Amino acid sequence: MSRFFSSKFQALTPYTPGEQPKDTQYVKLNTNESPFPPSERVAKSAAAAAAGLQLYNDPTCSALSKKLAETLGVEADEVLLTNGSDEILNFAFMAFCDKDHPAAFADITYGFYKVFAALNGVPYTEIPLDDEYSIRVEDYLSLGKTVFIANPNAPTGKALALSEIEKIVASNPDNVVVIDEAYVDFGAESAVKLIRKYDNLLVTQTFSKSRSLAGGRLGFGVGSRALIRDLNTIKYSTNPYNVNSMTQAAGLAALQDEAQTKANCAVIRENRAYTSNALTALGFSVLESKANFVFAKSGQISGLSLYQQLKARGVLVRHFETPRLKDYNRITIGTKAQMDILLQNVREILEEQS
Repeated sequence: MSRFFSSKFQALTPYTPGEQPKDTQYVKLNTNESPFPPSERVAKSAAAAAAGLQLYNDPTCSALSKKLAETLGVEADEVLLTNGSDEILNFAFMAFCDKDHPAAFADITYGFYKVFAALNGVPYTEIPLDDEYSIRVEDYLSLGKTVFIANPNAPTGKALALSEIEKIVASNPDNVVVIDEAYVDFGAESAVKLIRKYDNLLVTQTFSKSRSLAGGRLGFGVGSRALIRDLNTIKYSTNPYNVNSMTQAAGLAALQDEAQTKANCAVIRENRAYTSNALTALGFSVLESKANFVFAKSGQISGLSLYQQLKARGVLVRHFETPRLKDYNRITIGTKAQMDILLQNVREILEEQS
C-alpha cells in the first residue's frame, strides 16, 4: 500500500472473489454463476438502453421497482434496487450498525460480512455453526445485535425453515435482522412475506444467480417503508445513480421472463440432485443444499488436492483454506453436460489415487 493510504483501512482483509482465469477455457464451477445466458429479451433490452447512455439513468429505478414489487407481492416503496446485493448489504451495515448496535453473523458464511463490518468500523460477533454445519436458531434469539443470516448459507448450501427465521426476527424486535437470500430461488422459502409483520426485517436478494445477471450487478432489499427510507438516505448520500440504465433495462426484461427463470431453477435443482447422488456414490460426504452449489468432501483425497487436480484438468471448483472448510470443495451446479465432465474427472482422479 502507498504511504497515503488511510490508517483506518490498513488492517482490512479484503474479500477474495472466486477465480476468473483468462488463460484457459475451463468448465467453470467455482463462482455460483448461472450456466444459462440471459434471455434474448434481456439482451435486446440492455442493448437498446445503450443508445441513451449519454444521459443519466433513473436514480429511482421507477419502472424496475414497480415490476419487482409486483413480482414479489409488495409495494414499490418497500423495495430498493442496488448495484448487486453486496451494495444493499453494505448499506445495511452503514445504516443499522454502530458501536451501540454491533453485528452478528455465522463464523462460516458469506465472507463479505466481516469485510463490511471492518470497513464501517462495526464491532461484530461470529457465531459458530454446529458440528453439522448448520445455524443454531437458539444462538440468535434475543441477541440484541444487528443479525445477518445468509439463507441458504454459503458455502454450505444449508437453509433454515421460514418458521425458524421468523423466530429469530420476532425475538430481536429492537434490532434489524437481515436475511441474505442470494440463493433462495433454488429451494429455500423466502422471508419477503414477513416484512409487513416485522418492521425490523430486511430481506436482500440478487439477480446474479437465478436470473443470469451476475455481470449486470443488480441486487435489491425488501423491508418496511421506514427501513427502505433509511437505506435510501444512505444511497442518496453515497451513490444516487447506483444502477445503470442498461442494468435497469436488463432487470426489467428478466422479470418479464419470470417463467424462464423458474424453468432454469428447476433444471439446476435436478442437476444438483444428480450431482449429489453421484458424488455420494463415489464416497463423498455432501451437505444437503438448497442453493445452486453443493459442498462436498471425499474420504480418499484432500479438498486441496482434488481442487488442484481438477483445475489441472480444466475444471474449476472453489476451495477454502480455513480449518473447518479445507476438506471440502464448493461445486457450482451447471448444465448436465458440465456436471458429467466434473464427475468423469473426479472418477479418474480417485482411480489414480487408489
